Amino acid sequence: MFLELLRKNRFFFIPYVLALIIVGILQFVYTQEQLMQWVNFRNSLLADTLFPYITYLGDGAFYVFVCLILLFYNRRVGLMGLASFALSSGTSEFLKKLVFSGSLRPMKFFEHSTYHYHIIEGLEIHTINSFPSGHTTTAFAMFSLLGFLDKRKERGVLFLALAILTGYSRVYLFQHFVEDAYVGSLIGTISSLIIYLLMYRWVIKKENLTGS
Repeated sequence: MFLELLRKNRFFFIPYVLALIIVGILQFVYTQEQLMQWVNFRNSLLADTLFPYITYLGDGAFYVFVCLILLFYNRRVGLMGLASFALSSGTSEFLKKLVFSGSLRPMKFFEHSTYHYHIIEGLEIHTINSFPSGHTTTAFAMFSLLGFLDKRKERGVLFLALAILTGYSRVYLFQHFVEDAYVGSLIGTISSLIIYLLMYRWVIKKENLTGS
């Protein structure tokens, strides 16, 4: 079942694994400060305008809204989405608030830095509980699950792109380090994998009974 899921969703997993390898190597070669500077230096007016909105794709309220839509069309699929949200956000919050409680976010970490960081004016930026990125966790949990559920598997690339954009937005907006988004993506994706594998037969059984 697990290998079959990976095979069917290769349009999501192959580019995702490649992205994990590339970003993993970058984190091995460069420090989190250097990676932050690389992202921060490549700012633009367009990005400053778009990323504060793109980042909401990883907001928990948005995922719950998506789950409510799924509940309307298929109760069991909607419950699967809510289970994915509960597991991913619960894991993220446990790590953020208990295991790595008080971990400094970029704003606090670099408050005495001589490097002049680009900050979007008027944006509320948090200072602690940086690891892992909750928004990235939620985005990858949601978009990976949608990719697993979508019968048009080639759209997995699109779902992955949206998740990556959300994760990148957290670094661009100076809310998280690259490692925060990196681990958040793993938590979100693995959470949806677990929930999908546990609940798949229950959902399919319902579809078979209704003839859909």
